Amino acid sequence: MARLSALICVHNEEARLAECLSRLAFADELVVVLDRCTDGSATIARQYGAMLVEGAFPLEGPRRAAGAAAATGDWILEIDADEYVGPELAAEVRAAVASGQGDWRQIPVDNYIGPRLVKYGWGGSFGTTSVARLFRRGVKSWGTQRVHPSVKFVGEAGPSLRTPIRHEVDDNISDMLRRLDRYTELRARDLAETGEWPGLGRNAFRGVRRFYKCYVSRQGWREGGWGFLIALMAAIYPLLSVLRMQLEVRGTASMVQDPTAVCAEAVASTSPLA
Repeated sequence: MARLSALICVHNEEARLAECLSRLAFADELVVVLDRCTDGSATIARQYGAMLVEGAFPLEGPRRAAGAAAATGDWILEIDADEYVGPELAAEVRAAVASGQGDWRQIPVDNYIGPRLVKYGWGGSFGTTSVARLFRRGVKSWGTQRVHPSVKFVGEAGPSLRTPIRHEVDDNISDMLRRLDRYTELRARDLAETGEWPGLGRNAFRGVRRFYKCYVSRQGWREGGWGFLIALMAAIYPLLSVLRMQLEVRGTASMVQDPTAVCAEAVASTSPLA
């Protein structure tokens, strides 16, 4: 039978890593990428018999690629530490792997803000309701953007799964604002490094389109104030990124190492643990 590896990338996630890993017991192998962890994440991962990949990963793409390279399963399921797989989804994942249909599968996502499920209005680089996280080993690759790296697949998509991942995306509005701050800082650095100089007017218009798409087309209005807030964050994201690039980042030296070198160094330190 085809083997399944579960891949989790973490940076100081001791508060929720055990819960995440405990729900992945249905996988044949756990691979945990420890990115500059200084807390108890490594100890927790060892308790669950995970293979550890330890290193410094300034970029998300090489971080995930290092974990995928260390995995030995025929299929890989990517899960973040703030995401949880329930029994129904676990059974559906195993059935998909056993069927062998396609080379990757989309999985729906239920996003929670604190205890509240917010189903509508996600988008505009501020959230998604579907992710391609189940795939055959070797068919997925990641770009080197600092936030939301691009992904590429080879082969064919299989049928989407039906049961969602539970994603505890934010605890409250303060968390949402901190995420916007983090995302726009990273996006600003990407823009400066690639030489992109999008105008303020163009991005203001993009913001209006994003607000309409999230609040109207994706029915964020059904979520009341939460839907309005998500649409607002999605609208502000491109404009604030450009402003930060122009006012804060432009002219500063790049702080990013060569992603290939970082990935290679980390994979060399991979260690399976009993």
